Amino acid sequence: TDTEATVVWVTDKEAISWVEVAPVDGTNFYNVERPKFYQTYLGKRVFGTEHQVRITGLEPGKKYCYSVSSKEVLGTRRHRLHYGDIVTARIYGKRYPGFNTLDPKKESTQFIVLNDIHAKQEKMDALLNTFEDGKTEMVFYNGDMVSQVPNVEILFNGFVNASIERFARQIPFYLVRGNHETRGVFATKFLDYFPTPTGKTYFTLKHADTFFIILDGGEDKPDSDLEYYETAVYDQFRREEAEWLKKVVESEECKSAKHRIVFLHMPPVEGHKMWHGTRQVKESFVPILEKANISVMLCGHVHKYSFHDNEAKFPIVVNSFEDALKVKVDGNGIKVDVVGMDGAVKHTHSFK
Repeated sequence: TDTEATVVWVTDKEAISWVEVAPVDGTNFYNVERPKFYQTYLGKRVFGTEHQVRITGLEPGKKYCYSVSSKEVLGTRRHRLHYGDIVTARIYGKRYPGFNTLDPKKESTQFIVLNDIHAKQEKMDALLNTFEDGKTEMVFYNGDMVSQVPNVEILFNGFVNASIERFARQIPFYLVRGNHETRGVFATKFLDYFPTPTGKTYFTLKHADTFFIILDGGEDKPDSDLEYYETAVYDQFRREEAEWLKKVVESEECKSAKHRIVFLHMPPVEGHKMWHGTRQVKESFVPILEKANISVMLCGHVHKYSFHDNEAKFPIVVNSFEDALKVKVDGNGIKVDVVGMDGAVKHTHSFK
């Protein structure tokens, strides 16, 4: 966000971990001792193999570099921990890990959107060519990046590793939960790997005078469907989310922004994909959003491109599974290019 960042990594052995962070201000990272941030819970530092460290107290629109460290926990005896070696990421050279905090006062931004990759690496690699070094400031994954979540490996092999190789040590990505990310025994660990400012799978961001609303439509079929094995409570989930959304659109942060962009995996549009979940999304979310002067909603789910300017009081762009959205926001408005795997622009939309 504008004042926080979260660094996530895994180790193959249990460890207690921390992040050291420093502003990029011309001084060497090792010039002075840098503050350490740990993962904590109920007043204690946490150890394990999954590490999620939240860095707080940052300044908007500033560049920072960071180093991650993990100290192996060899074993425990009562309240004692026995430690082993430390592994750390050294900050040498020009390609050090770093990030820019978001900046609500910035005049422009550029980001890309991918969706419905379903762990197909070649497709993702081709679409990530849309990424422009020095220009792309954020990446949004608009749902169904994998087909199910039976284990953590599918997340890394499906899209996280490719993200790290291409940009994610320095540029943030935000994962909009799609209906397929809700499936599998590991799906309940979603927020352990993709933390949000709200601690929910729906949240907001503000950057470049643009208010981003990230929504979670849940599953597409009724909660009673046999496919969910009596575990689904998405009707209640969407009702709770709608109550949160009512407060969001009334907030000064939302009202004061020049642009408002909504991300939602399942598009609230009529057609053959208007299943139970999509219908509930339309009934629950759209009336609230229609009061908020939304600039555009970006969706996926149906695996083909479409544009709708008569389904709601705001335009809806539905991206296919073979294209990326390249979005530029500035004082003139919002430009959305639909770009294919060959780099060719297929469609262009402009919004105020």
